[in-house]
Amino acid sequence: MDPFDEGARGLLRQPGAVWATAGASVVAFMGIGLVDPILPSIARGLDATPGQVSLLFTSYFLITAFAMLLTGWVSSRIGGRRTLLLGLALVVVFAGLSGTSGSVAELVGFRAGWGLGNALFVSTALAVIVGAAAGGSAAAILLYESALGLGMACGPLLGALLGDASWRYPFFGTAALMAIGFLCITVFLKEQPKPARRTSLLDPLKALGHGGLASVAASAFFYNYTFFTVLAFTPFVLDMSPYRSGAVFFAWGLLLAVFSVLVAPRLQQRFGSLKVLGGSLVLLAADVLVLGYGDHTTAVVCTVLSGAFIGVNNTVYTELALGVSDAPRPVASAGYNFVRWFAAAAAPFFAPRIEEWTDVHVPFVVAAATALAGAAVVVVRRRALVAEAAEAAPRRTAEDSVTVFAN
Repeated sequence: MDPFDEGARGLLRQPGAVWATAGASVVAFMGIGLVDPILPSIARGLDATPGQVSLLFTSYFLITAFAMLLTGWVSSRIGGRRTLLLGLALVVVFAGLSGTSGSVAELVGFRAGWGLGNALFVSTALAVIVGAAAGGSAAAILLYESALGLGMACGPLLGALLGDASWRYPFFGTAALMAIGFLCITVFLKEQPKPARRTSLLDPLKALGHGGLASVAASAFFYNYTFFTVLAFTPFVLDMSPYRSGAVFFAWGLLLAVFSVLVAPRLQQRFGSLKVLGGSLVLLAADVLVLGYGDHTTAVVCTVLSGAFIGVNNTVYTELALGVSDAPRPVASAGYNFVRWFAAAAAPFFAPRIEEWTDVHVPFVVAAATALAGAAVVVVRRRALVAEAAEAAPRRTAEDSVTVFAN
């Protein structure tokens, strides 16, 4: 029987600590798409250009990428619970400060601090959910992807509802929600056992020496450039009111959630992870290309539709990153995220500038090309990925058995 099918059935049978962590994760992921509907409003309110406002994503994800090297080092010394609380506290502080910004430079700086807190929380949350979830890693990954999808869907909606009054309110709203998440983690999550060996700052980089993990990270790097071109650049192209833009990205997030949790596992069961990932990346490339050259209605439809392909990709990439190597999951996750978040920082920076140098269509041509590059890595490294995942499977099965027994 497919483990993801079992994971789906066991998704709701989780302890309170897992639900508290997953709930806070929803809010953490909301912070990523929160600014989407209000990007034009921020630009007008702070008298900034689209290129300057796009730095809100660049600073956020650049700091997030480097912070991935710190997450294991910190959590292995102070414990998972304290790391989660530290990350949440930083998000509360910097999200609140973002709402007080008087210039785009201040806002970019506060978003960088927000990115540090989010990295500490999100990376550790995945490890905590995997360690505490009933049903092993399959249920944990589905629960984590559910939180990601729900957060991505609700973030633009919250941004639109609060941002219609003022672009500052979504930041204050996020700070309040994360404060609630802080209280939930404090009450429901007990301290997790510390690992037998402390993680060094270089362990995630050493983990990338594994060919399988390096291949997954390289493919995800190209994919994330496409992903965040859609997320950070498309709102300027659509040029809609906060409500309309929020509705578009809410629908986009709903498709992301449905396809990541319900559709991707079934496609994997029938066709295999690598075929699903390669096919989804090719379809995403075609969708983004049509988005860039279609009329306004076509662009809206393609933006929403891209959520389906992104949802499938997110689930498959997460599974591959956690299972393809023999590195401990938190270390493998940190190394993988260190690489892929650089693309999330690059896309919002380069897309507006490519438009300035050429025209509005070319950023989407580049995004389509990077999606195809991600698919090419999967095709070229296919045999190695299959063999190395098979070698790591017995160890992962043993880990899951110990986890279930401990719970």
